[in-house]
Amino acid sequence: MEGGFELVGWVELDGRRLSGSEVFDLVQEGPQIVSRFGGEFFLSWDGFSARDRFGIVPGDCPPGSVVCDGEVVGVVDPDPPASDLAAAIETAVLLRSKGAVVALSGGVDSALVAAIARRECVVAGVEGSTDPKRARQVADLLNMPLAEAAIDPGRIEEALAEAIAVIPRMTPVDGSIAATLYFVAEWAEDHGYGTILAGQGADELFGGYARYLDSEDLASDLERDILGLPAQAARDQAVAGIFGVRFSLPYLDLRVVRNAEEIPPEEKVAGGVRKRPLRVVAALHLPPEIAHREKKAMQYGPGVMREMKRLARRRGFSSVTDYLDTFR
Repeated sequence: MEGGFELVGWVELDGRRLSGSEVFDLVQEGPQIVSRFGGEFFLSWDGFSARDRFGIVPGDCPPGSVVCDGEVVGVVDPDPPASDLAAAIETAVLLRSKGAVVALSGGVDSALVAAIARRECVVAGVEGSTDPKRARQVADLLNMPLAEAAIDPGRIEEALAEAIAVIPRMTPVDGSIAATLYFVAEWAEDHGYGTILAGQGADELFGGYARYLDSEDLASDLERDILGLPAQAARDQAVAGIFGVRFSLPYLDLRVVRNAEEIPPEEKVAGGVRKRPLRVVAALHLPPEIAHREKKAMQYGPGVMREMKRLARRRGFSSVTDYLDTFR
């Protein structure tokens, strides 16, 4: 389009997903309209640039800002109508589902996204690992198509080398997740998908980690982990970018985030059950055995962490951390 206009991702205004030409026409009227834009986007035009509220799409300006000539001149802070959590999640998924594939691990987070989106799903895992087994069960129960991106243990070092070159930080957890997402993104590119719907963010927003059960200050622990979400998103998008695709994150929709913020921590984790509010919503869309079951953490379910430990031992390292340092 004219005027150096670029839109990466997608824009929503007042609950409707806009076409690129509609966004172009709106920004010609002035940058003020951008403050109302929802979605996941990096936008540039006529010397201006802007990113979505939470910075899901990478770009050269701060998240939630409008920048002109290097100076912040506005904020991106849409104000969608209030809704309950169930409606917020449904809207967030449906706005993102067009033309996307769902990364299905078999846990409640991604299963709920899959049940609402009704799109093809893909699961990545080493042969015999947990995630493919559970994803098959979910897909069978929902009568949805599922592809499997088999992770060849012989290619994990290749994935680690490419991922570590682009992700902003490296820990064993980051390495195992990045390597898993590498194979998901590779499959998406090979099969013509540019967008991958994923369940990231639900654990932090709704209290999904096992360590929350023993937390002495759940509110502080949740707050700390929510503050870590931008770094996670940057990691995941960097890996996806290797293959020219993007992850789209319904749980980081502003509607969902606002609902999560209004739920007291003691209601998120109670009676030995994690993510209670999310499971209530999931029960509206999923069989009880899926809505209420627990799942291995993302770094363990696909089997990549186990393979990384084997590789570290085979290369003569006493820890995965030392092994990963060789890729820097």
